[in-house]
Amino acid sequence: MSTTTKSPLSRPVKIACIQLLSGKDKPKNLLLAREKVLEAAQNKADIVVLPECFNSPYGCEWFDQYAEPIPPNSEREAGVVDEQKYPSFFAMRKMAIDAKVYLVAGSIPERSKSPPKYLYNTSLTFNPQGSLIGVHRKIHLFDIDIPGKIKFTESDVLSPGHTPTVINLPPYGSIGVQICYDIRFPELSAIYARKGAFAVVAPGAFNLTTGPLHWELLARGRATDNQVYVAMCSPARSADDVEGYKAWGESMVVDPMGKVLGKADGGKEGVVYAELKPEAIENTRAGIPVTMQRRWDVYPDVSAGVERGDGLDLLE
Repeated sequence: MSTTTKSPLSRPVKIACIQLLSGKDKPKNLLLAREKVLEAAQNKADIVVLPECFNSPYGCEWFDQYAEPIPPNSEREAGVVDEQKYPSFFAMRKMAIDAKVYLVAGSIPERSKSPPKYLYNTSLTFNPQGSLIGVHRKIHLFDIDIPGKIKFTESDVLSPGHTPTVINLPPYGSIGVQICYDIRFPELSAIYARKGAFAVVAPGAFNLTTGPLHWELLARGRATDNQVYVAMCSPARSADDVEGYKAWGESMVVDPMGKVLGKADGGKEGVVYAELKPEAIENTRAGIPVTMQRRWDVYPDVSAGVERGDGLDLLE
């Protein structure tokens, strides 16, 4: 539990959020992601984030078709990952190695051996050496019905994750990863902040109804509540004459005071860069010391009893 104004970020770090337009051609999606990750590395990014479902179209009708298993520990540790069997994992790992970055690889539909539905919306994080260092399965599934606007029910196809995910990125510190709808639940971001994360990183695909209402509001709110950085990375928006789910876009990075440091140009493809600085967190927490003023005698700490984990045990 955080009881100090000291920054959880050890040194400055540059983050890049890549706003991509993914289609039905998985190899093409992976190649485009690779090009943009390498571009971000050339621009001195240390942490690179991809959008939700970056290797496939986003939609319940696509999850099963595009789902892939994650290689078991034995194959990963032996360095014998089969590109034909695990094309997205293979591509993500190689992106991280070639770009020499920490890669929060958006999310992909994951095919698991775990019931009941065997499919998850899963984010994988790799270090610059290509090791898998974090796994987050989307905890809150996107089940909404706004009459006359949008109806979407991820739970028809996906199973929910059950584990908050805090990942250590030496020498900078730790991040908390969540996916899209997870950002609406303030408890999860609070857990991350109180477990020592300097940033909440959220690949997500808000739509044209909820995006203009809540995308920036939630990013700034979670940053302000917890006095951490928030990075939200969206797919780009498809053209009006293209059928299917349309993402809002506007990928952004917000600082601990709730200031937007960088934002994508609407729904267009592009890369958002921001410098994250330890003193921004430290100064915010010193000036508005909510980390020292919380009243645990009045309300409980949602992080109490929650173990800090990187999610890798899900793959044992």
